[in-house]
Amino acid sequence: MNARRTKYIPALGSRWLTPLYDPMMRLLLHEATFKRHLVQQASIKEGDRVLDLGCGTATLTVMIKQAQPGAEVVGLDADPEVLRIGRSKAAKARVDIAFNLGTAFSLPYRDRSFDRVVSSLVFHHLSTENKRAAFSESVRVLRPGGELHVADFGKPHNTRMRLVSLAMRRFEKTPDNIQGRLPQLFRDAGFEGVAETARYSTIFGTLSFYSGKRPSPPFSLDGRRPG
Repeated sequence: MNARRTKYIPALGSRWLTPLYDPMMRLLLHEATFKRHLVQQASIKEGDRVLDLGCGTATLTVMIKQAQPGAEVVGLDADPEVLRIGRSKAAKARVDIAFNLGTAFSLPYRDRSFDRVVSSLVFHHLSTENKRAAFSESVRVLRPGGELHVADFGKPHNTRMRLVSLAMRRFEKTPDNIQGRLPQLFRDAGFEGVAETARYSTIFGTLSFYSGKRPSPPFSLDGRRPG
């Protein structure tokens, strides 16, 4: 794998800012509100196996497990420092979550091993190439009928959000997001039923919610699914 693919950006862009990540998310993005919406959208059931892709400090990961204690929840991130914070947060909340080190575009999991993949504010960090790889990897690890649910910056939906996005284009890897390309990247990877399900206005621009499903194999003539 080449160096461009393996590079990642620490929380807030610099490692020394990592301790400020959670306070800033609470203050500036009201993360409890939008992450609660994402958990509800994912409709996780008892017995589901769920991957929080790019889990960061595990706020969403913990919320998922608290909302559905009967689910098996896994958090994955490329930054060992935020995983340390995430493990501490899970221990404090007394929830059982597995945390793994790895990248969104090269997942260390078997094919068809999850019922849900969820992701919050991860894809705008990735280049177009790595977005495509991450969506393809999400399809690979989902079981047939499994779903991907994403909250990330999207196409501005009013004049104020368009002005904010002009500034945001200079940071991270946001052009795919703010030009509204994420739904097509879902489809290109093989997801069906792709939809933008909701939007929130934030000081950084429009926060969009997306969903897509891995297709189920067609029935054979005897009524059974092949494979």
